[in-house]
Amino acid sequence: MAGVVVGMSGGVDSAVACVLLKAAGYKVYGVTLKIWHDINRCCEVSEAAKTCEILGIPYSVVNMETEFMRDVVDPFTEAYRSGKTPNPCTGCNRDIKWKGLMKAAAFHNAEFIATGHYARIVTAPSGRLAVKASENTAKDQSYMLYRLSQEMLSKTIFPLGGLSKEEVRKIAKAAGIEVYNKEESQEICFVPDGDYAAFIEDRLEGNVPPEGNYVDTEGNILGRHKGIINYTIGQRRGLGIALGERQYVTRIDPVKNEVIIGEDKDLFLKEVRISGLNFMATEDIRPGEQLRLSGKIRYHHPQVPCTLTRTGEDSLTAVFDEPVRAPAPGQSAVFYDNDLVALGGVIV
Repeated sequence: MAGVVVGMSGGVDSAVACVLLKAAGYKVYGVTLKIWHDINRCCEVSEAAKTCEILGIPYSVVNMETEFMRDVVDPFTEAYRSGKTPNPCTGCNRDIKWKGLMKAAAFHNAEFIATGHYARIVTAPSGRLAVKASENTAKDQSYMLYRLSQEMLSKTIFPLGGLSKEEVRKIAKAAGIEVYNKEESQEICFVPDGDYAAFIEDRLEGNVPPEGNYVDTEGNILGRHKGIINYTIGQRRGLGIALGERQYVTRIDPVKNEVIIGEDKDLFLKEVRISGLNFMATEDIRPGEQLRLSGKIRYHHPQVPCTLTRTGEDSLTAVFDEPVRAPAPGQSAVFYDNDLVALGGVIV
C-alpha cells in the first residue's frame, strides 16, 4: 500500500483529498504545516485534526514558522518597500508547502504528497511533467503552481483536478466531514484583513518609505502620496487626490519616491519583461529563439497570446498580441501551451 502525505489547511478541499485517496487505497497521513501564530491558525489545526479523527487517519503538525517568515513574509515586505506588488503564494507553495510536505513524506516513508489544489499533473509532449489546468476553470489554481520543480511534480497527486467545488462539498458531507460548507479565504493568509500597508509598517517597525510626490506621466507634481507601500499598479481608489476624472497608479518609482498617476490607457502595455524563470512543460527557450504561448499576468487575468524571446540567463521578454492592462512588477506571469503550464516568472 503506497503512502501519501496530505497537506491539510482545515478546509473542505484538503479534507476531501484525504477522503478520495483513502478510498483509492492509499495509506493516508494528514499533515498541517504551522506557518503562522494567530488564533485562526489554531482553529485550522483543530479542524484538520477533527477531520483526520473522523476518517481514521494519522495526523501531525509540522512547525514551519521560521521558514515561512524567512522565505515568504520577509521577501513580501521588502518587495512592497521597493515599490513592487509581490505574489507570496507562488513562492510559499514551492518553498514552504512542498518542501515541508516532502520532508513529512520522508519521515513517514510515504511515496507521495497531495494537496487540495484544483489542478492536474500530466506528461507534456516534451516528456516533462507539467501542471494542467483544472477541468473546473472557475476554480483552476494552475497559475499558483508554476514554480514547482520536476521532482516535486513527480511526487505530487492532485485528487480534486477533475471536480467542481459543489462536487467536493457533496463528497465531504457524505463522508461526515464537519467543514463541508466552510467558507473560503480570499486574502493572503498572513494579512487576513487585507490591510497590507498596516501589516508592512508594523512588520518593519515603521521603517518604510515616507510620503512623496504624486506626479503625472510628464513629471508634473500633482500632490502628495502617503508612502509607496500603500499603492499598486492599476489602483484607483484611496488615492486621496481629486483631478476631475478617473486617474490610476501607472507606475511606482522607489528611487525618486514618486507615484505616477495617469489615465486608464496609460496602464496598457504590449511588452513585459520577466525574470526568476521556472520551466515546466517547456524545457527551455534558447537565446534568439521565439516561442508562441499564451500568458496570464495575474491570477484572474485571461490568457493572452504572446511571443516569448530569451533575453538573458534568467530573463525573457513577452510581447502580447493585444496590450495587457496593469502588469505590476513583482506579480507572477505564467505562460500556457493550451492548458499546460509551460513556464513562469516574475514581472520586472
